[in-house]
Amino acid sequence: MEFIATLAGLLLATQVVAHLCRRVEIPEVIGQILVGIIVGPAILNWVHLDGMMNEFQEIGVIILMFIAGLESDLSLLKKYLRPAVIVAVIGVIVPVIVMGGASYLFGFTKMESLFIGVIFSATSVSISVAVLREFNRLDSREGATILGAAVADDIIGVIMLSIMISMINGSKGGHTNLPLGLALLLQVLFFGGTYLVVRWLAPYLMHLSERLLTVAAPSVMAMIICLGMAALADYVGLSGAVGSFFAGIAVANTHRKETIDRSFIPIGYALFIPLFFVSVGLNMRFDNIQRSFVFVIVMTILACLTKLVGCGAGAKLSGFNLPSSYVVGSGMVARGEMALITAQIGYEAHLMSSMYYSDVITVIILATVLAPFMLKHALKTAHEE
Repeated sequence: MEFIATLAGLLLATQVVAHLCRRVEIPEVIGQILVGIIVGPAILNWVHLDGMMNEFQEIGVIILMFIAGLESDLSLLKKYLRPAVIVAVIGVIVPVIVMGGASYLFGFTKMESLFIGVIFSATSVSISVAVLREFNRLDSREGATILGAAVADDIIGVIMLSIMISMINGSKGGHTNLPLGLALLLQVLFFGGTYLVVRWLAPYLMHLSERLLTVAAPSVMAMIICLGMAALADYVGLSGAVGSFFAGIAVANTHRKETIDRSFIPIGYALFIPLFFVSVGLNMRFDNIQRSFVFVIVMTILACLTKLVGCGAGAKLSGFNLPSSYVVGSGMVARGEMALITAQIGYEAHLMSSMYYSDVITVIILATVLAPFMLKHALKTAHEE
């Protein structure tokens, strides 16, 4: 019962802190991470990542990525395909090169540097959406481009993360006990099979669930698709979160999307997702904070500038004027959940040492906190223009 009591205490703490974060208009995930930092080894040393906690947080990642896929509006990406793809591609390339190069100069290995670049290529627009809605600009061309670019950004990021995990598993023999050639073949088949799931299998299974005389059959079927694709991705040497992300995209292309979205959000956010963000804090250490102070400051500045300049340049190439490009660039700065998920998955796959994990998480948090202030300034500037 000790684990149950710990669970209750953590959920209570995350609810209180998330509420306070909402009151001061900062992302609630930051408060949940702070709970993990305070009760974990970094400060009070009350709670540790044991086997049960690790299983819960892993399910949290899977469900969170499923919801991210479910809410990826592919129709919006199609509508604003050209500007969204240009913004997303340049907004991925610039952080990978600049953040990866800066990490290498700070003494990271080539693989760690590349992975840090991949982490900061991610974008989380949940914060930007709130700011755009506040200024009534969510349905504007800039707002739609930001949302469309975020969809493309997520897909590109997930694929890059998959490739990196495949590389590290291949170099170390992998955790699937499969020969490298066979593992790569299975991964190619997995992505090929994903198209079949999106196009035919998921719609058929969701239609079949409506004929079942059981409680919440469509939601249960969606969970089966989510966990099944997560397990399959893990078997072929990818992250389970990659499989669940594409499972979310598959279910999003059925007429049951809204129903599943409404059912999965309570399932995830009532238990598993808060524990994922708490576990991020539990993994953090501040033993080397003085040594890493310069690294954190420099990387935070670069994290903001790479998306601002990269995505802003993409918008300018797509025909936006300078103020609108500033809006698009600043709207893509926030890293939030996607970067945290990428960092956690890579950390567990040994793409980054524990010595620097806390520093990278700190940079993600700082960039995420700064993002809404930058976007508000951009929107006010564009309005004045």
